[in-house]
Amino acid sequence: MNCQQDTGEGEGVNAGIQLPSLFGHTTNILSVKVLERIQHILILAVAKVLKQYNPTIQEAVCNKGIVLDDFLYNGSYWSNGSWFYGLTQKYALESISCDNTSTEACSSSSSPATTQPSAVTQSAPTATSTAATAQSGDSTSSRTSLIAGGVLGGAAGIAGLFVAGVWCARRKRKQNDARRTIITRRWVDDATLSPVSDYSSGTVTRSSIVRYRYHFNTVTFSYTASFFNFDDWSLILDWLTLHGVNLPLAWVGNEYILVQVFREAGLSDADIADFLSGPAFQAWNRFGNIQGSWGTTLPMQWVNDQFALQKQIVTRMVEFGMTPVLPSFTGFVPRAMQTLYPNSSIVIGSQWSGFPSTYTNDSFLEPFDPLFAELQMSFIRKQAAAYGENVSHIYTLDQYNENDPYSGDPAYLKNVSSATFASLRAADPQAVWLMQGWLFFSDETFWTTERVEAYLGGVPGNNSMIILDLYSEAAPQWERLSSYYGKQWVWCELHDYGGNMGFEGNFVNVTEEPLRALAAPGSSMVGMGLTPEGQEGNEIIYNVLLDQAWSNTPINRTSYVSSWVSRRYYIHDLPPPATNAWQLLGSTVYSNQDPSSQATVKSILELAPSITGLVNRTGHHPTIVFYDTNATIVPALKMLLEAGTESVALRQIPEFRYDLVDLTRQLLANRFINLYEALIEAYNSSADATAVSVAGRPLITILRDLDSLLLTDPHFLLASWIGSATSWAHGNGSYAVYLEYNARNQITLWGPDGEINDYASKQWGGLVGGYYVKRWEAFVGYLVETKENGTAYDANDVLDTMLKIGAEWGGETWGQGDGETWGTIGETWGAVQSLVEKWA
Repeated sequence: MNCQQDTGEGEGVNAGIQLPSLFGHTTNILSVKVLERIQHILILAVAKVLKQYNPTIQEAVCNKGIVLDDFLYNGSYWSNGSWFYGLTQKYALESISCDNTSTEACSSSSSPATTQPSAVTQSAPTATSTAATAQSGDSTSSRTSLIAGGVLGGAAGIAGLFVAGVWCARRKRKQNDARRTIITRRWVDDATLSPVSDYSSGTVTRSSIVRYRYHFNTVTFSYTASFFNFDDWSLILDWLTLHGVNLPLAWVGNEYILVQVFREAGLSDADIADFLSGPAFQAWNRFGNIQGSWGTTLPMQWVNDQFALQKQIVTRMVEFGMTPVLPSFTGFVPRAMQTLYPNSSIVIGSQWSGFPSTYTNDSFLEPFDPLFAELQMSFIRKQAAAYGENVSHIYTLDQYNENDPYSGDPAYLKNVSSATFASLRAADPQAVWLMQGWLFFSDETFWTTERVEAYLGGVPGNNSMIILDLYSEAAPQWERLSSYYGKQWVWCELHDYGGNMGFEGNFVNVTEEPLRALAAPGSSMVGMGLTPEGQEGNEIIYNVLLDQAWSNTPINRTSYVSSWVSRRYYIHDLPPPATNAWQLLGSTVYSNQDPSSQATVKSILELAPSITGLVNRTGHHPTIVFYDTNATIVPALKMLLEAGTESVALRQIPEFRYDLVDLTRQLLANRFINLYEALIEAYNSSADATAVSVAGRPLITILRDLDSLLLTDPHFLLASWIGSATSWAHGNGSYAVYLEYNARNQITLWGPDGEINDYASKQWGGLVGGYYVKRWEAFVGYLVETKENGTAYDANDVLDTMLKIGAEWGGETWGQGDGETWGTIGETWGAVQSLVEKWA
């Protein structure tokens, strides 16, 4: 088979590729998607050929050690096994399941060198899963890799050649067939996971140590997935499946159901439109933090399109054996509800993050009002009719996320939760309430142990709730709250606020602390999961937590990093410097022990310029760089360059190019701090205006260099974010303008007047050069002017200038400015070499 020959180690064709887009910028990833499509087309071609030649070829491939996985054996092809699951003499990819069922494709007698992968079902998740392996533990495989054995010999060899012809002829198979996804799993071959040097002796099983492997934060649906289409969702769901996630949150399309409920209750479309927020801000409308949409009201086309998308997402989740966590009626209603139901018990929520009352102080229908149960029943029934009656019985419901309760009386809080749960159970007798536990950390002063115990205690039975201990890696609440007083809970890694992009991780924490929590006396922990606000890089630290869910001892960092790198850079003879680079990063940048900065580091270049308050911030939006750049980022980057110099093939790997850009981006972001400090030192000294101007020039230079770098890779493009947003307009010009404004506003002003300015800032090509450069040029110019005029620095004047620049930039249209294109500009390898020489 030579349509895509020898892209992976071992015999045969490796049609797989990792998905860096999931942790970079997840839009417009042509190369990744094309290879993934090819991979799926290959599977279908193999399947139909093998069906036609059953049983001769089946026997041949079994004798050669190739296992056929569940999809082929679901009644369409054979009825006793699992679908295409390639093994080579070098390694095997392992299948992972949400239950403990295992199905044999080839018996041990006919294929002594193979093992049996597990079947993936649509049942509710159980505590264990079975995975199969075979032959050597080499880990040079990509995350979604499929190995179709090459020249098999005999009948199997003929089959391989025939399959190659079929596959090459059918590369343009329609998309719905091509999207059949490989459900495979690769295990770390290290001591923490009980390595087996010879897998030929029988089935090797791996059992999850927790029932649930959870993914998503409510706000991930805005910071990362606001404008995802189904191709984007398919990629991330593939990744979740391959990492054993069985409990994903599924918020998309919520507004469609909510609109139907509100209409049925008698509210007009105008009433409803005043309540719903824009596409990039819906997460906080769902939380009851904001209401309404600045710019213009949310079009129904968006609502309808997202509902159609949710149908696809839920279907795919169920196909993969996942249990989607579905929305429910939370109690937040349009203002007009009080007028329509004057006797209802509706209270006004608190102001959020400085927003004007027009856009906050949401109306909350108290759960013990009979109307709440009616609306809940309507919501759950409509949702079940849309997605299926038994798709899920787990519902997300957050009432007090950064939103103060009407009363702190424990009896009141217990009454609220009791009535809320009763409404869920009335609509679905099997309902389980899932909530994010962020409130217990963010408003710990209010949520005393007495109040938390009362609120949780209003829900009968410990299995009726699942609480996400949202920020377990830095601010766990499970100990303070006595394992949530017996309610089920999930240990979560939050890590990334607002989609920040700086390097950071605490390997020891995410491999040891979940195990400690699970083993604690009286622990009611039932899961491990990821709850980042945004997914923008640092993939290794997310991978390891999900892998830790399958090991009852802490994963060894050194072994894990080596295995991870060999899978990420899937070539023959990977140059050692590539692994050495990540070992260095793993032992430093991803071993952060500084308790004041346990979150993704934000670069000061993304913040509104000021002479104070930018550097060395701590907390969960830290700007402090806790490592020595010259001893970590610089040598690691040089090692990657050395590896790329040794191997031209390595330079063709998308993940490698992504990492080169990411590390160089971090280098320049850190160097910017030094240049900024030099500028402020000059300004605060007796230096004249000329000296200040000279000190300011390098800041603009490094920003332009950074922009040029980012423009070389599709994962770091502002154009991708804007293009994804405007694609939902389907050619409607005015709608496209609204969508682009939403996309721009979120990553800059975050609010009509900069209420959460720069919270969701990014380092993207086009954003750095077109926005941050403008701000820093204006700032340096202002400092020079005050020196020339002998006037005092006025922080309010500077802030007003920055907000004005933000407002003007937010109203622009991409593609109309000089040099604004929709694709990449320049070439990564040369750009990185030049910038390392200049700034390292």
